[in-house]
Formats: sequence, C-alpha cells, structure tokens
Amino acid sequence: MTTHTIGIIMNGVTGRMGTNQHLLRSIKAIIEQGGVKISADEIIMPDPILVGRNLAKLEALGKQSNITKFTTDLDSVLADPHYQIYFDAQVTGRRAPAIKKAILAGKHIYCEKPTGTTTEEALELFELATAAGLKNGVVQDKLWLPGMLKLKRLMENGFFGKILSVRGEFGYWVFEGHSVPAQRPSWNYRKEDDGGIIVDMLCHWRYVLDNLFGKVKAVSCLGATHIPERIDENGKSYNCTADDACYATFELEDDVIAQFNSSWTVRVRRDDLLTLQVDGTKGSAVAGLRECYTQHYGNTPKPVWNPDIAQPIPFFEGWSKVPEQENFDNAFKTQWELFLKHVVKDTPFPWDLKAGARGVQLAEKGIESWEKRQWVTIDEL
Repeated sequence: MTTHTIGIIMNGVTGRMGTNQHLLRSIKAIIEQGGVKISADEIIMPDPILVGRNLAKLEALGKQSNITKFTTDLDSVLADPHYQIYFDAQVTGRRAPAIKKAILAGKHIYCEKPTGTTTEEALELFELATAAGLKNGVVQDKLWLPGMLKLKRLMENGFFGKILSVRGEFGYWVFEGHSVPAQRPSWNYRKEDDGGIIVDMLCHWRYVLDNLFGKVKAVSCLGATHIPERIDENGKSYNCTADDACYATFELEDDVIAQFNSSWTVRVRRDDLLTLQVDGTKGSAVAGLRECYTQHYGNTPKPVWNPDIAQPIPFFEGWSKVPEQENFDNAFKTQWELFLKHVVKDTPFPWDLKAGARGVQLAEKGIESWEKRQWVTIDEL
C-alpha cells in the first residue's frame, strides 16, 4: 500500500466553522476512514497541525479532535517542509497577509472565503500562487450539498427545459444578545472588522450561480442594517456598522434572472435555512440544503385569482420529493478530498483562488450598486 502523507497547516480552526466543518467533519473524518482512497493500493493521509493565537483554545481543540500537534508559531510551521498545504479559516482581514506568507514559503493554498477584503487583493493571491507554481483552491461547499446536487442532476437530465429564473431565500433570526445569546460572532456586524452579509453571502451566490446556472453579468443590490445595536461576546453593547440583510437581483447569461434575499433578521417559514427555487419552461424545483421537490409542467395547477373564497388548491401537495438516488457525504469533506487528490495526483480542481476573487468581486459590485442605487456590470476577471 502506497500512502501519501500530506502535512496540513490549519490556521484559524478554533472558530465555529473551522472546528466543525473543516477539522472534525472533514480532516478528522478523513483520517478516521483511513485516508482518501486513490486506488486499491494507494491512499492520501492528512497530517494536520493546528495553528492559532490562543494556546488554551488550541489545547482544548486538540483534545476534542485527537490532533496532537498545535502551535501559536505560524512562521515555524511555514518553514517546515513536511507541511505542504496551508489552510486558512481566520477572519477575513487576516487571511490575505497569511496566505501571502504561505505562498512565499512554497505551500499549496486552500482557504475559506472571502479570500480578501478587495477584488484586487484576492486576485493578487491567485496571481502569486500561480506564478509560484502552487496548487490553490477556495472552499465552495454549497456545490456539494445534497439539495444542490439534486438540482444539478435535474438540469443534466433536461428536467427544466429552458431555465427562466432562480430565486434564493437564505437566512434566519440572529439574536441580538440582550436576553438570548447571539449565535454569530459580533465582528459579523462591524464594517471595520470586514463584517456584513453582502461580503459574506454574495461570495457564496457567485459560485452557486456561475457553476449551476450561468455566469453573472450584472447585479442590482440593496443592503440594510435593520438591527442598529447588538451585544458582543463580553456582554457589552456595540453599534452595528455593517449590513445584516441584502436584497439582490442578478442578470445571468442566457437571459436567466436570479433573485436572492439574504438576511440575519428574518424568521424562517420555508423548508430550510436556504431554499432555491428554479423555474423553467418544462418544470420547477425547490431545493434546500438536503431535500429537493419538483413540479413538472404536466402537474402544474391552473390557479384563478379570487380573493373572495378560501384557496381551493393545496399548492404544497402538487410537488414531488426527489428520491435519494446516491449517497452524499459532508460537502466540506467532499471538497477537501478533491483538493487533496489535486495536490497529490494533479486531478482537475477549477475552484481556485481566481474563483474566490470572483466572489469578492460580486460582493464589491453589490456594495457599489447599493451605494449608487443602480445596476452594475460584472466584468470578466
């Protein structure tokens, strides 16, 4: 058996997303399953080291994950040739400077998004990594969610006919912290700390739209700060300077229109925290994180507007649940395995730092649209 042991520097994984999705449900899970299988006699085995600024948090996370190596000295592990991959899940403002150091140290790069605070900064990372001949990738996890994969299978089989529109609803109520503790970190609501839902979520919607429905050509976006004051992790009140809701319309290629509402100030009355409705000439589908429901042209009811009587059509009953036709692994873990194969075997991996820069670009253009209150064209990077 040939085992490719790959040292991975995991920086910033003491946060919620880094701990749960990247460390416990991805890298730790890959180790426990015996590595990433390439063939009957060849595997890739991750060998992670946890990096952060708080030694106590690293020690606690090491015990929780059974990862025995951790350090607060990033420079020392960047200088160690055993570690071939640098992974970054820090807050946005710290990401680009750390990635630049890792590129100079000759490490392959895999990181969370946004990859920079500006499009220029994010694109520079791609150019630096490419010039250095280093593999690079950006987390685009929603592409591997079961609900999105079911949508993709429907598209591959021509279920929709010509796709006309996409409507996304994302979000939930994030408590302000006065009586019920907040379930998101306070920096998310401070512009000076690179917070805001436009910066956060338009990076996601860019890769979802580009990869599933067509390239984004233009955006019209309106942001809002609905909750002006929240309570931070230390119990102190602070002013919210970043947007907590975003209402955006996108023009895609082939005349497809997409609308996405993203909000941390909305209460959920839908199938999931994220739902995507795709309408086409031959059928429609509504996908959540895991489930997907369809309605074909032949099963479409014919409503007549009459507000004087109770609605006679039970609309929800006219939809059919897409059956489980394949096994779906954790979306973050799936992309991690693809990136590890990319590093070891040079298999294709199109979700690179340039794709990450496109996400930052859309967020920037969304903010520009909000400020100018007009449509903004998305140029090709």
